[in-house]
Amino acid sequence: MRALKILKIAVFSLLFFLIPLNASINKYVISDDVVIDTRTAQKILEIGSEVKSKTNVNIYVNAKTTLGIDKEIPTKEKLEFIKNYETQLVSKLEKPYVLLNIALEQTHVNILMSKDIEKIIDKNNILNGYVVPLLASKDKNTLFTKVSAAVLNGYDEIADQIAKANGVEKLETGIPDSGKTAGTIWKVFMYTIVLGGIILYTFAVLRTKKK
Repeated sequence: MRALKILKIAVFSLLFFLIPLNASINKYVISDDVVIDTRTAQKILEIGSEVKSKTNVNIYVNAKTTLGIDKEIPTKEKLEFIKNYETQLVSKLEKPYVLLNIALEQTHVNILMSKDIEKIIDKNNILNGYVVPLLASKDKNTLFTKVSAAVLNGYDEIADQIAKANGVEKLETGIPDSGKTAGTIWKVFMYTIVLGGIILYTFAVLRTKKK
């Protein structure tokens, strides 16, 4: 009975962490898929809100586990599917916009933006310097922890570039430039450690109950 109560507490705690990721709560995280950490989503909301108020630019994130593409389809069809998916996605966004789009199963990462933003954002610099290295890093962090770090790191750099292009020298909600990549990984790791502990503890209780 005691183990069951502990399990219930763990499940409710887990739901508490996951629910805030719903897109209806965070207007800048437009995916309902639970891919990034809640604290990361909250930080995105803070940064996005400040950028919107000071520059009128909307920065969105769409991070999904999968786009539901058949793994057996040819590469050309896969790319066409993703292109159509992104076209439909951005058609619903408020302009001017920047969208960081990630699909884990398809190993797809992209930044899309409205035409009036194209000269402001260095897309390749952000992807190659702030997002992809964290996703591809070989360490003890889980894939979803790295996704949270990559999203926050890329989002913050997008925000910085937009802010500076609009005469805003420093964002109050941004991540400090010094040690940005390493610092972000550490922050997201700390954010997710409680959630990870709950999941592991739940498995431990279930395993004990089966014996």
